[in-house]
Amino acid sequence: MSVVPDEARSVVGKSHAHDSARQHVTGAAVYLDDMAEAAGALHAALVKSPHAHARIRGIDAARALGQPGVVALVVAADIPGVNDVGPILHGEPALAVDVADYVGCPVAVVVAETHEAARRAADLVDVDWEPLPAVLGYEDAIAAQSYVAAPQHLLYGDAAAALAAAPLTLKGALDIGGQDHFYLETHIAVATPHEGGQMHVWTSSQHPTEVQKHVALVLGAPQAAVTVEVRRMGGGFGGKESQPTIVAAIAAVCARKTQRPVKLRLDRDDDMIVTGKRHDFRVEWEAGFDHDGALSALRMQLAARGGNVADLTPAVMTRAICHATNCYYVPNVDLLGLSLKTNTVSNTAFRGFGGPQGMIAGETVIDSIARHLGKDRDAVRRANYLSAERGLQTPYEQTVSDMIAADLMARLEIDADLPARQQAIAAFNAANRVKKRALATVPVMFGISFNMPSLNQGGALVHVYTDGSIQANHGGTEMGQGLYTKVAQVVAETFGVPMTFVMPTSTRTDKVPNTSATAASSGSDLNGAAARRAALTIRGRMADVAAELWGVSADAVTFRDGEVSSGNHVMPFAELANRSWLKRVSLSAAGFYATPDIHWDQTTLKGHPFYYFAYGAAASEVEIDTLTGETRCLRTDIIHDCGASLNPAIDLGQIEGGFVQGMGWLTMEELYWDGDGRLRTHAPSTYKIPGSRDAPPDFRVHLLENAPNRQETIFRSKAVGEPPLMLGMSVWLAIRDAVAACAANPRAQIPLDAPATPERILKAIEAVRA
Repeated sequence: MSVVPDEARSVVGKSHAHDSARQHVTGAAVYLDDMAEAAGALHAALVKSPHAHARIRGIDAARALGQPGVVALVVAADIPGVNDVGPILHGEPALAVDVADYVGCPVAVVVAETHEAARRAADLVDVDWEPLPAVLGYEDAIAAQSYVAAPQHLLYGDAAAALAAAPLTLKGALDIGGQDHFYLETHIAVATPHEGGQMHVWTSSQHPTEVQKHVALVLGAPQAAVTVEVRRMGGGFGGKESQPTIVAAIAAVCARKTQRPVKLRLDRDDDMIVTGKRHDFRVEWEAGFDHDGALSALRMQLAARGGNVADLTPAVMTRAICHATNCYYVPNVDLLGLSLKTNTVSNTAFRGFGGPQGMIAGETVIDSIARHLGKDRDAVRRANYLSAERGLQTPYEQTVSDMIAADLMARLEIDADLPARQQAIAAFNAANRVKKRALATVPVMFGISFNMPSLNQGGALVHVYTDGSIQANHGGTEMGQGLYTKVAQVVAETFGVPMTFVMPTSTRTDKVPNTSATAASSGSDLNGAAARRAALTIRGRMADVAAELWGVSADAVTFRDGEVSSGNHVMPFAELANRSWLKRVSLSAAGFYATPDIHWDQTTLKGHPFYYFAYGAAASEVEIDTLTGETRCLRTDIIHDCGASLNPAIDLGQIEGGFVQGMGWLTMEELYWDGDGRLRTHAPSTYKIPGSRDAPPDFRVHLLENAPNRQETIFRSKAVGEPPLMLGMSVWLAIRDAVAACAANPRAQIPLDAPATPERILKAIEAVRA
């Protein structure tokens, strides 16, 4: 078979609309709650703990069961299998047994004929509580050595000796807030029992296999008896990686008990109270450096509030540690990660998976050193970038072979006209007492692959039908990011047919088994490569049929523009598909891909965990009102590295959306728990996410051109889901600079944590003026 050269590709590398774009904008896209309910379907509602920590002395459901339409009450004792949905560690129950350990913890479920009846009855279940002491904050958890997993300690060089010998040292601390995923579609599952103990589950999940495993576990059934299906999610952002197992497992237990289909859908308040979020961190650090700002040592303690159980916290902490030095070389490092156990909802995966928290901690160190020295922040960065002269090894001992962050930053300075704009901002600030502006940049170097090597695998199943149409199924899930579209492009390009020939189908565990989560920005890398291998297998068989028919070598057969040809011979793709069937040639194939050249030692936190790095650079200009603390991002310029983009339009959308979500995390999305461990910001009325008018009105995003991935990824593309979120740090750094414009001492440190809410900004202004 002849291979189509890069410049002649007709599908991959082009901007194609998202496969569901028209359905999204017209409201025709079907989500789980839109699906027609099966005959006899029931609805479930959770009975939740009002206490952060309390013993369950008894449950009286008499009042609830007496309500019209109520069918059953389900408690932990009704679970026929093992009451555990822990993704990494055991001991994470779907329903509390003796003790509820956070406000919102599910302790029972009411099943009724309607959603409203189930919710009303859930409020009537009487639970006899014995309140217990609760651990809520960092200080209490650290003092009690209360951890959901063992501390993680990365040592590189001799940080203690280097700190002692450093010409200059500086200490600091930073509180980094969490973030709610606020996906448009809340958690939902529909479980339907079938004969022989089988169960089908529709779920809004990034990880169908994880749901399958835990539904099987709670039911006491083999995984083969459980089929999990996902067509699309109304957003995920990591919040639907491990958390859907709780909702799906409860729905399945209810369906098993009632022998009827059961839907469990969380409303917005319950979703925010019951399910986990981005981890909030408290970081304390000490750095050693010279008079140019070049780091010789860094000691850092990263404490993350894990919540009531481990969930994915250990893995999140690992990635935070790996990204604490961003794209800088630090010869001596001591990083300690503490995964704290508190009586709050278990925090979980969120876009970036700990990388953003680690990276902003590292950028705070750079920023603080620059202020201490009275130097430009980018000058301090240049003194610390990974380089052949300074060093190319990360603290976890992976050598970086394609470090382009410094080049991107240099180009950004020119393209965004930064020097002239800085002068204009200085003039503006001199002329304005109330409004202050600032412009800040940030580089990003984000590792691509799961830190756990075994997760770096993907599968696909491709069918070609006799009319030439193609069905593409794979282990990845679609949450609006365009994965189905990109994989369809890969399949269409491989067969040399238009996109209209390829039909993506829902992700199902009975089609592609044992899949990894669609996470870690690896969806296209893993599933696209697996789908291409499946398509190549079928294409090879079809080429053999054509070669035999025309009396040519199979290598001389070309697939392009919906036709198959060799020399003067040509026929439509559909005709060859039918001829292949007539020749009794299989037109179906499974494909599998495993990421090569990666390894990791979780004990020492050393290895080669990432197949490659994705890079980006951003510059953001902000304005603050020193009387109200309000902020506005006026302009953002981004250069982002997508390798050889599979779909530039979709990648641009991911960059824009990721940036705005990162900006929201660091400026306005504030999670607030009261002294009793109750989340007070659990609805749009109290939790503010960015709207369309919060995005920079002048928003310039550029994909780095002529920069194919040096690693053999699918068509030399790079991941784009998570890295752009961290570009939002440029807004937070610019706010710090705007606050500094109010300072009596230009070298003053800026006491501003994240998110930079109006209240925090006003306090910071007051502090620097004093």
